[in-house]
Amino acid sequence: MANQNDEDHGLRAPSFPLHDRRRRRPEELLPPKGQLAGWIEFFPKFLRLAGPYCRSEEAFQVWWRTAVLVILTIASVSLAVALNKWNEALFNALELREMHRFFFLIGILGLIIVLNVSVGTLHLRFKRRLQIGWRNWLTKRLMNEWMSHGRHYLVTHMPGDHNNPDGRIAEDIRITTETAIDLAGSLLYCILLLISFASILWTLSGPPEVQYGSFSFYLPGHLVWIAILYAMLGTGIAMVLGYPLVRAANQRQTAEADFRYSLVHARENSLPIALLRGERHERGIFSWLFKLVTVAWDKQTQALTYLFMFSTAWSILAAIFPIMVAAPRYIAHVITLGVLMQTAQAFQQMVAALSWPIDNFANMAAWRASVERVQNLHHALDHLADRVDAPGWERIDVANNDLPVLSFKDFELASADGDMVISNFTADIALGEKILVDGEPGASVNLFKAVAGLWPWGSGKIELPKDGRIFIMLQHPFLPEGKLKSCICYPAEEFTYEEDVARHALVRVGLPHLVDRLEEHDKWDQVLSSAEQQRLSFARLLIQRPDWIFIQEALDALDPTGEADMMELLKSEFADSTVITIGHHAGSVGYYQRVLTLYRKNGYAVIEDSKDEQPGQIDERR
Repeated sequence: MANQNDEDHGLRAPSFPLHDRRRRRPEELLPPKGQLAGWIEFFPKFLRLAGPYCRSEEAFQVWWRTAVLVILTIASVSLAVALNKWNEALFNALELREMHRFFFLIGILGLIIVLNVSVGTLHLRFKRRLQIGWRNWLTKRLMNEWMSHGRHYLVTHMPGDHNNPDGRIAEDIRITTETAIDLAGSLLYCILLLISFASILWTLSGPPEVQYGSFSFYLPGHLVWIAILYAMLGTGIAMVLGYPLVRAANQRQTAEADFRYSLVHARENSLPIALLRGERHERGIFSWLFKLVTVAWDKQTQALTYLFMFSTAWSILAAIFPIMVAAPRYIAHVITLGVLMQTAQAFQQMVAALSWPIDNFANMAAWRASVERVQNLHHALDHLADRVDAPGWERIDVANNDLPVLSFKDFELASADGDMVISNFTADIALGEKILVDGEPGASVNLFKAVAGLWPWGSGKIELPKDGRIFIMLQHPFLPEGKLKSCICYPAEEFTYEEDVARHALVRVGLPHLVDRLEEHDKWDQVLSSAEQQRLSFARLLIQRPDWIFIQEALDALDPTGEADMMELLKSEFADSTVITIGHHAGSVGYYQRVLTLYRKNGYAVIEDSKDEQPGQIDERR
């Protein structure tokens, strides 16, 4: 019974809102517009995404490789035409029972095969080089846009369809670039094939007066028109049956990305989940998200089923139909067997070229979904500066000054939704001051974010010292996977500092047992305890020697002795640096010369500066 309840829990929707779930409703990802209008609007967006690559510093390589691909595609079509001519000659030789001509044609076939293999191999290599080059360029471009100036953080506060940027960069860019070149290459091939075999089929159609038994009519190139009507009919049916694949593919990719994100998030937080016995809760989330994957899969399967049923029947008919069209002329002794087979093959080639939309509709649907996901992320990052304004607010102006002073001038802080957070705060903080920010931690943290340029919502001005180096210590420091020395030197490269410097820093902050592990590669955020991680932050501090130090509760995991040791380190090593600390620590109050206190009064919290007792206000909802 317990197991049954556990399973039931796993299939039930979580009782809390999933991250960005409102923005991820698949039915909202594509605009409710007509099929043709949707594609017409889509291609300009794609060109805006692809165009810069053709004008980039790699433009020369792009264009010459593209030119080679075009030449190789023309060669492939020429070989297909040659094979069509060979087909006519073969069946005529068989009909006339000419053995010497038969062996000669076998030799010609060997040459065609060698040329076809050579052209195909070169085409494959050049195409894949172009694909990986474009993917490399677009990946770097989007990574630079995303991982720059805190955009990866700011974009999480913006509404819109740009969730799971990791999946969009790693997977959707791959599909965007690879499939685009595949589709473009096959489309060019089909266009050239269409032109070549339409000419052949027009010639094979014979005189403009067409006679089938007792029925005759005037239609020049009648086989070409029959092929066009045949292909148009098939394409139209396939387009109607296959259009639901666009939405189904987009919905599935979104569901897959959500499921993948949830698994990665659980892996990164495996320790707290295990300590809190939260496995059942996480299984419930996994099951719910995978249920959405299953629903999206079923919708895609349904859309593919209709298209597959039609395309299977149509492909069988396509092999027989051209022979049925040309057979009456062969039976009437108007054409030879070779011409009959040549006509059938030319008809098939022309229909195959015209059927390009049928053959590629599923790929186009998946490709369009990926392109739109990449485009949405690029657009969100590219226009981030235009979208950070909160309703009714300007933007906080963060600039440099020429003085060793951190200044807040008519500073007001708001939430991303426009709610007031801090109002009317003006203060100057000089180099070397030691300041404690006590009281409301949420507002204090946002104050730090504003100083770092990561919280633009509000108004007023923050002036940063132009030449001062700023270091922000978080409660939970970020420790990248890799060598321990890399963690200490982060964000600088490990070779920036000598190993003796890192050793001394570890000993100085009370981590001598880690000295011999500097070259060890591990996941240090899982290996080290919270206290060790906070001590490691002070080791970074010793290495980087900043002038302005912001500390966000980076001492709370330490015992009183450890806290006293770190405060003594600040006194002795950073006597001339400014230290601004969030959080109340009874043992270190005497270290600070000035206190900014946030407390509630008459429904609001006010900020009192012990230097001048100038208040500011904070919304009690924060």
